[in-house]
Amino acid sequence: MVVHLTVLTYTELMNEKGTALESAKVLALEPYYGGSHKSFLNGLIEHSRHEWEILTLPPFKWKWRMRHAPVTFNQQLSQQPLRSHNFDLIFCSDMLNLPEFVGLARPELQQLPSIIYFHENQLTYPFRDDFERDRHFAFSNFSSALKANEVWFNSEFHQEDFLGEMKRFLKKMPDFNLDHEIDTVRSKARVMYPGIKGGTARQIESRTAPRILWAARWEHDKNPTLFFDAVAELKKSGIDFRLAVLGENFSDVPEVFASARREFSDQIDHFGYLESRAEYEAALNEADIFVSTADHEFFGLSLIEAVDSGCWPLLPNRLSYPELIDDGLSPKESPFFYDGTGQQLVSKLSFACQAISRGETPMELRQVTKGMDRFHWSNSIQEYDRLISRLATNN
Repeated sequence: MVVHLTVLTYTELMNEKGTALESAKVLALEPYYGGSHKSFLNGLIEHSRHEWEILTLPPFKWKWRMRHAPVTFNQQLSQQPLRSHNFDLIFCSDMLNLPEFVGLARPELQQLPSIIYFHENQLTYPFRDDFERDRHFAFSNFSSALKANEVWFNSEFHQEDFLGEMKRFLKKMPDFNLDHEIDTVRSKARVMYPGIKGGTARQIESRTAPRILWAARWEHDKNPTLFFDAVAELKKSGIDFRLAVLGENFSDVPEVFASARREFSDQIDHFGYLESRAEYEAALNEADIFVSTADHEFFGLSLIEAVDSGCWPLLPNRLSYPELIDDGLSPKESPFFYDGTGQQLVSKLSFACQAISRGETPMELRQVTKGMDRFHWSNSIQEYDRLISRLATNN
């Protein structure tokens, strides 16, 4: 299946003095059009002043997507009646092997500047212990970053995580030395946070049973066991609460979800993936506390959306979280961070529930919620469009 989405905007071509393109023609390529990839690309296109033509593939069998997308997209560019082939720029995600795509492309596409956006990477993306990592895909990420004119990461944590591990990875090469190419990628890298639609944050209401939200992929790297163990301790202590457990789930769902559904049947309001965006937003607005127990997170889109809606965040003090949530307090003093252990999670979750039941919230919560404004597309799109214009102008 191929999805074409074109957003028509006004066009102001370069004038004789060579000023920046107000509206560039961008070819966007997304081999894995689902989840955060889909949300990000749709949001970017919806708010951008540029003209976009996109080719996508369904989010299925990611390894095959990475391998065949360069060939498939080039076939589609030859066969499909696209509105225009007079592009100024290529924009792709980390799921595309960019050098392969360009090498197979027609000459006019080979000359275009390109931007690659890293939602994740295949070198530090977590796998189960019994899963053997195919480092071919990691090197594909690296060579794509070398090919692109600009390399955008969704968080500073992600950028440093990838470049640091890639440097260690390259040292394993039996001969030759590519260490200097890490600096090449770094010189082109920048952090461009994904945007969110944004809304009006509401005040957390006083509730005898605060609503706790866990929203993440139902996989082991999100550490659901830690979350459910903490909620079980909360229940034993006699604290009343409601529960919403959301997120995409796949064929290999950890067993803890089935047992948790039985154990907390009297507390559960929502359990599973919500297909409707309206239902998901309603669940965010009904929640009081957002909890993450992730062992790995490159950004944290569900966190940003939940806090933007007014939720009290409770997060491990690691990964991308400290750069996204800034309350000006040390992790020990902060009501929004815990040290990653179950003991402290239970303690701070208990504190949050009791505070909400008394109608009290930390004064820093207003500051943290207001800080989500920087992620609104209405505020961030200007920088996206400016950088695209600048690069397209040099084409």
